[in-house]
Amino acid sequence: MKRATEEVTVAVPQGSAGGGGDDLCSNYDYNCDCKCECECESISLLDDNGFPPFQLLQESEDQGSVENTSDKNGNDDQPIEIENRIGAAEEETSFASDFYRCGTDWSCLLKNEENNNPRIEEQLSWKRRRTLKQTTLFHMWGFHKNPHHDAASSLPPRQPSISSSSSFDCLMKSNEALILRRMEGNNSSGGSGVAHNQRPRVCPFYKKIPGTPFTVDAFRYGCIEGCSAYILSHFHADHYGGLSKGWSYGPIYCTPLTARLVRLCLSVDPSFIHPLELGKEYVIEEIRVTMLEANHCPGAALMHFRLPNGQCYLHTGDFRACKLMQAYPLLTNQRVNVLYLDTTYCNPKYRFPSREDVLSFVVQITKNCLEKQPKTLVIVGAYSIGKESVFLAISKALGVKVYANAKRRRILQSFGWPELSGNLCSHGKDTLLHVLPISSLRFEILDHYCKTYMNQYTAVLAFRPTGWTYSEAIGNHLDLIEPRSKGIVTIYGVPYSEHSSFTELQEFVQFLRPGKIIPTVNIGNAANRDKMQLYFRGWLKG
Repeated sequence: MKRATEEVTVAVPQGSAGGGGDDLCSNYDYNCDCKCECECESISLLDDNGFPPFQLLQESEDQGSVENTSDKNGNDDQPIEIENRIGAAEEETSFASDFYRCGTDWSCLLKNEENNNPRIEEQLSWKRRRTLKQTTLFHMWGFHKNPHHDAASSLPPRQPSISSSSSFDCLMKSNEALILRRMEGNNSSGGSGVAHNQRPRVCPFYKKIPGTPFTVDAFRYGCIEGCSAYILSHFHADHYGGLSKGWSYGPIYCTPLTARLVRLCLSVDPSFIHPLELGKEYVIEEIRVTMLEANHCPGAALMHFRLPNGQCYLHTGDFRACKLMQAYPLLTNQRVNVLYLDTTYCNPKYRFPSREDVLSFVVQITKNCLEKQPKTLVIVGAYSIGKESVFLAISKALGVKVYANAKRRRILQSFGWPELSGNLCSHGKDTLLHVLPISSLRFEILDHYCKTYMNQYTAVLAFRPTGWTYSEAIGNHLDLIEPRSKGIVTIYGVPYSEHSSFTELQEFVQFLRPGKIIPTVNIGNAANRDKMQLYFRGWLKG
């Protein structure tokens, strides 16, 4: 066939950041299964000690010179400028000396005969030159009281002398704009997480569909030039990052299940959410868009774009390639010109066993363990969504229900799967099968979790289902997997992945034979990019 011999172009991003994992919980609280990704910075005009939040000039007692020429952030420009401004001053001062000079002029308390003493008179003359007058720290730092506020009790404004306040005036002037910019930076716009005083993050090219107004999973970049339609491939935090209740940059297109999760978990304004049914073609701004099952997590989709000129682009988001995809009419009848490929496991060492084999292994291990120790608590680690097949397989094999906390139950029930919703229970004591965040699968956490059920269980069997547990030495021989045990807790790492293995990627690419391949994960390293380029070319030559 002609298309089998056409030369492939491999597009490799230069210096782009790689994709992250799916885990939505990074803490150890077994009642928490989501991760908040908000970045907050508290800006105050005064620090915890009541002083301005910048480094003041230090004075050498011996030479009177400025020793510290940088602020606490390592910025050398500001103190140098200040030093130049006060270079003509009669004497340079330190914060400490100005601080202790700002009290009351006590000369009026001296006895008259003491005032006639030449030595004391000389001391008073020096003190007067130092302008010892009643004031406050706020006056010293340049904060002046509103003259219309409490005018009856207001004192006359202090006339600062060069020696006592010039350094503070210079510091305040040079820092005023910086402090105001920091304060404004706390107010994010449009729910994007981009501060007013910061340059917006640049959207990577592999998230943009050329010749269209679409971007894919690009919510953290705020308002993107040329983008009027934002697509969300699936509801994992590393893909929906940037979406929030305040989102207002444009319409969001996703599958109906993902749309429900966006409303339920992120409270995004429904007027921005536009569900697209799987397998149905939609015309959006003259572009034909079709969402296809991605075999990843519930609601995940491949995104197929057909331009008016006939060019076809396929963005996989996150997916696990399978034989079923080779029967998709869009992929068999239309050549894909550009393929945006999930390359999470694009490494020859990752050759996963089938998910069916892993599920059979998990069920068998569970049965064997319960035969030896009937009072065993079985725990499956999972993301906020994903890995449902693991605990459903155990539930079906043992005929037991699944316990999850209230938040996870709401998410699972939103799927609209009767076989799942009907098997959930709200009390942990009612079933031996529990679901926890995958990040909670630690010995100390599981031991404590088991103890919360008093004497109901004497052992814990936990499964960590992720492709990262795969070992080349074990390969498809799952019976060689050795668990980790400590006390009453046993944890199995099983290679149940919802991403494509290296061999599955190869088979998918060789079926599709795209004109150009753009990897979307693990592309921040030049060596990785070169290796993937080599793999792609090799696959398409075969």
